[in-house]
Amino acid sequence: MKKASGLKLPADTAPLFRDRALAARMVAAVKEKASRLAASGPRRANFMEVCGTHTMAIAAAGLRRLLPPPVKMLSGPGCPVCVTSQGDIDRLIELALIDGVTVATFGDMLKVKGSKGLDLQAAREKGADVRVVYSPLDALEIARTEPSRKIVFIGVGFETTAPVIGGVLVRARAAALKNFFVAPLFKLVPPALEALLSAGDIEVDGFIMPGHVSAIIGPEPYRFVAEKYKVPCVIAGFEPLDILRGVDALLGQMLSGRPEVDTEYSRVVKAGGNPAALKLMAEVFAPADASWRAIGRIPGSGLSLSPAYRKFDAFAQFGVKEREAPEPKGCICGLVLTGKASPPDCRLFGKACTPSSAVGPCMVSSEGACAAWFKYGG
Repeated sequence: MKKASGLKLPADTAPLFRDRALAARMVAAVKEKASRLAASGPRRANFMEVCGTHTMAIAAAGLRRLLPPPVKMLSGPGCPVCVTSQGDIDRLIELALIDGVTVATFGDMLKVKGSKGLDLQAAREKGADVRVVYSPLDALEIARTEPSRKIVFIGVGFETTAPVIGGVLVRARAAALKNFFVAPLFKLVPPALEALLSAGDIEVDGFIMPGHVSAIIGPEPYRFVAEKYKVPCVIAGFEPLDILRGVDALLGQMLSGRPEVDTEYSRVVKAGGNPAALKLMAEVFAPADASWRAIGRIPGSGLSLSPAYRKFDAFAQFGVKEREAPEPKGCICGLVLTGKASPPDCRLFGKACTPSSAVGPCMVSSEGACAAWFKYGG
């Protein structure tokens, strides 16, 4: 693993992340590399940003308009709400409708519709106790102050979110709380990338890896992407200049013919990741198979609760079984999540499906590709 080989920034980068003159220089460097790539033959440069925060940042900064042919940005399965399977959404709604249960969740989950057209907001209107919280600690406090209620926190997220919820479970166990539970629907990024690449039906020439996830796991888990599949990788931050540097580094790898894992986001991402967070995850969680929207069931791509914490598993406690469910009719969110389509390719986009009346989760979530395109354009 090494730091990004593209354009370098001064040590004091804080004032420069949105500097117009520096951005212009970076765009010029990207165009120069893209021109050399195009001159070498009919080459494409399809780069997938894996993280939903990158998707929103690219749209908000208008970076697609700045990038030259043959560079094309594709969205990947990096929005945690979006990749939660339709069957798992149904399970969450079932939990919410159980008498005596209070579901605590981040707001993005409220309007993701299940297979029968019901979402958590609609369940609340039917009398379910569904509360929006800003932190899993808020859910823990509800459990402490309302001992007659059974509090279920929806555990949706990637390696970034899991340690935070794991820390809350450690507190719940220490306090011997018997009315606090987590619905574990966590996802792991590297196994999803393995599933996408091994399927062989997507055209991705480089990955912009998620900065937040990489701060936890480090760059090493992505090595297989470069070594096994020969696809360039760069871990990037979320400012416009971070992303431009990432694109520059990917083009440089393509031109050199030496795919590797670069770390542009070295001010946050370190070799080996975050040891404390990884240790906590190893204590509280255990690898598990998980269902991803449109991708299917991926071995070892999720996290269940470890034996010491299994009593906090809401699905097990309330007997809510796993299930499969069809995707919303006409929705192509699954194709968008796997880089096979862009949001405007969907016949529902901006018509039947808008943020105020979303059909699929890619329009619901604040990190969804459809929501980004709707708000900022392509």
